Amino acid sequence: MLDGVSLDQLRTFIAAAEEGSFSAAGRKLRRAQSVVSQTLANLEAQLRVSLFDRSARYPVLTDEGKALLGEAKTVVNGMDALKARARTLSEGLEPELSVAVDVMYPMAALTDAVGAFRLAFPTTPLRMYVEALGAVVRPVLDGVCRIGVIGSMPVVPEGLDAEKLPEVPMVTVVAPAHPLAQCQGILHSEDLERHVQLVLTDRTTLTAGSHFGVFSPLIWRLADLGAKHAFLKAGFGWGHMPLAMVEPDLEAGRLVRIRLEIHQPATPGIAMYAVYRKDAPPGPAGRWFIDRLQQFTANAPA
Repeated sequence: MLDGVSLDQLRTFIAAAEEGSFSAAGRKLRRAQSVVSQTLANLEAQLRVSLFDRSARYPVLTDEGKALLGEAKTVVNGMDALKARARTLSEGLEPELSVAVDVMYPMAALTDAVGAFRLAFPTTPLRMYVEALGAVVRPVLDGVCRIGVIGSMPVVPEGLDAEKLPEVPMVTVVAPAHPLAQCQGILHSEDLERHVQLVLTDRTTLTAGSHFGVFSPLIWRLADLGAKHAFLKAGFGWGHMPLAMVEPDLEAGRLVRIRLEIHQPATPGIAMYAVYRKDAPPGPAGRWFIDRLQQFTANAPA
């Protein structure tokens, strides 16, 4: 009986569990509720376990259902990956490579990869977006971009595969005339709370309710890293920045480092990942692009 279990049944099981009702699962799968109910009943008969408790208004996963849900997802994701890999091999070279890159990613590494890509794939157009937080992930999830390079959003959403890239060194800075620059030694939370912190904001809702590296109730949110950089130099607040972007300012005295108690011995770097949908892995050009990014960052000076 178990040999007759189908991927369609498992997808229906997963949809019903995630959506919370058979009718919602039907809308997601574009099927009638009766079809969803029958499919799940057949699956339960084949597995010889009850996956849902139907005694209340909405079905609730049984203990057996909870135990098997993860296994179902593993099977479905594995088959999706197999089909996606086979499709990539049969399709050959991508007609275009679209990439969304986190604004925190070092521009030197990006321009190196793009320049080399132009020589390696002269007939493959390259489409590039530079965004922050969820705005990097959203076009990958939506299928607009094949690859995303994320960092400022530290959580990789479900449905994406991720490949580790070396982290980006960060530093916390203010203008030399800012009051925090006059403080000696390590700054404590009460020191920071009295001053505006400049932070990047998300153009999407993917990180709604999340606060990454925010330590002050006085916040100015900016959607552009260049604007944040300019505001920092103007003395409007304090904030975290990629070291490579502000290093010339530190050397020239236009910005100064500050040390936070919560970030000792130093401001932590940002872990970077190359991500792509599990059902749409990169083709030859995309694979080459990711490898080039890994090669550059691995050999970049500290």
